[in-house]
Amino acid sequence: MSQKNSDGKRSARERLQEQRRKDESRAKRKRTLIAAVVVVAVLGAGAGIAALVANSGGGKDNKRKTSGPVVAPQGAIGKDSLAIPVGNQAAKANLVVFEDFRCPGCGQFENSFRDTVHDLEGKGQLKAEYTLVTLIDKNLGGSGSLNSANAAACAQDAGKFLAYHDELYKNQPPETDDAYGKKAKLLEIAGKVEGLNTASFQKCVEEGPHNSWVQKSQDAFSKSGHRGTPTVILNGKSLYDDPTHPLTPQKLRELVAEAQKG
Repeated sequence: MSQKNSDGKRSARERLQEQRRKDESRAKRKRTLIAAVVVVAVLGAGAGIAALVANSGGGKDNKRKTSGPVVAPQGAIGKDSLAIPVGNQAAKANLVVFEDFRCPGCGQFENSFRDTVHDLEGKGQLKAEYTLVTLIDKNLGGSGSLNSANAAACAQDAGKFLAYHDELYKNQPPETDDAYGKKAKLLEIAGKVEGLNTASFQKCVEEGPHNSWVQKSQDAFSKSGHRGTPTVILNGKSLYDDPTHPLTPQKLRELVAEAQKG
């Protein structure tokens, strides 16, 4: 069998793992570069390098945006109300997801498993908890992770989180394109969700009342020991721990079925 044919048969899960490895490697290189720049700045290299350090991880603008009171969206659950619930909360199978709307690995996970997850949720067999983080803003700069997470929280206030969440991933820009830093783009995508793009939603997106809540979610994620996004956990077990048995939609169904028996 040719290499080309072999590559063509890789599962979506394997591609996701490969993307996550690339993301982690890129983040590590970014952290190393920032550390080196900090040392040079301390030695008095000049204002230009200091500005580079300030802009990494979202920069001063994001710090100002996240300095207000912590306002969780309606219905948020868990410790410090940092998770947005979806599905039948009485379901025995609980999927915990840490995501960043700028993260390409998150996009691959959502686009590969969306139909399966929604089907299981619709049948009352699976509940999900989404925690929104800003890892890409932190590593590459910009505000797309923050602004899109706040917008998703605004959609939760309007009772339309899941539909908007899905549209953000269906329309996800490249990782290096901070398109979601533009609030007009977030409102444009909201127009794809029936009844969402109202005056109150627009005000919420523009003013960012949930920004500090998003930052608190990122802080909790940073302290959690999880390595990157997406982090996906089913009933306390990470679905990324065993690369020799990659996750597939069918495997997820089997795991959820097993949970129903427990």
